[in-house]
Amino acid sequence: MRSSTHLLMPARPSWLMSHAPRRACGMLLLALLPNQAASQADAKAPSKVGRETDAAAAAVSPAETLLFETDHLARIKPPAVLVYDFRKVSNVEPGFSDKVRLDLADGKGKTSATLHFLSGAHKHDIPALDNAHGNPVLLGFLERDIAEMKRLTGGSVAYFRKRIRMALAEGAQLSPQSISFQGKTVPAQAVRIQPYLHDPMHARFEPYVHKTYIFIVSEQVPGGLYQLRSSLENGGGRAVASRTAVIGTDAVGTTGAGATAAATAKGTPAGKQAAPGTGKPLPSIDETLTLVGVAHPGP
Repeated sequence: MRSSTHLLMPARPSWLMSHAPRRACGMLLLALLPNQAASQADAKAPSKVGRETDAAAAAVSPAETLLFETDHLARIKPPAVLVYDFRKVSNVEPGFSDKVRLDLADGKGKTSATLHFLSGAHKHDIPALDNAHGNPVLLGFLERDIAEMKRLTGGSVAYFRKRIRMALAEGAQLSPQSISFQGKTVPAQAVRIQPYLHDPMHARFEPYVHKTYIFIVSEQVPGGLYQLRSSLENGGGRAVASRTAVIGTDAVGTTGAGATAAATAKGTPAGKQAAPGTGKPLPSIDETLTLVGVAHPGP
């Protein structure tokens, strides 16, 4: 069921309304809807006495600006369909491949967006947006990742959301790079975070402390998002294989020495190092979402 932007606002995920000091991540879905974000920000603006004091805390980091305050859909004209290839490889459970589709339509001068995030038992959709600016694929990826962390560890979704917000606000690394898109080399920016690395409570989730997120963004690709990835490498430096689809090719890359995609995709351990006190191998999990195609359906 399609939600208008007005009706969608109260139903957004609870982590988007956290009292975290950073506006862009604390109000992620509002950042996908800039006009309403501005209205709510104005309505909740601090008094004149406290405005200067709060200015520094409200500052938006370059990573937040790139991911959440950029109009990723500005350069694509609807109707259009963006297709992403999703691949998961793991040594703790079977891996799989699937598709993510973002349907964009023209609604009286506004871009409506319907996200179909994976299928079957893995399906994780979010409500449709009637006036989209940011690419909701990012929201779908993060929401699914947090749900998976809860499932695998039993931890709180609020905790995982907070760690990601803080990492993007305070610890993100940005670096320029080149990507291959439709036979051309185009410039991009990579945002890298490790939300749990310096967390005082990391002992509760020790096997996941080195989990890394990399978001590759380029204004030269439709929808602005080229690749979203979460990677966890354990096992004495031996990492799970990562199959990264390059648009227009069947190229396959690996991450870490001695990794094999065939073994990990079937749930075979990538390393023999065991989690303390469990006798089970430390988890090695890689999930990659890559833009693989765009279509402009005709009448």
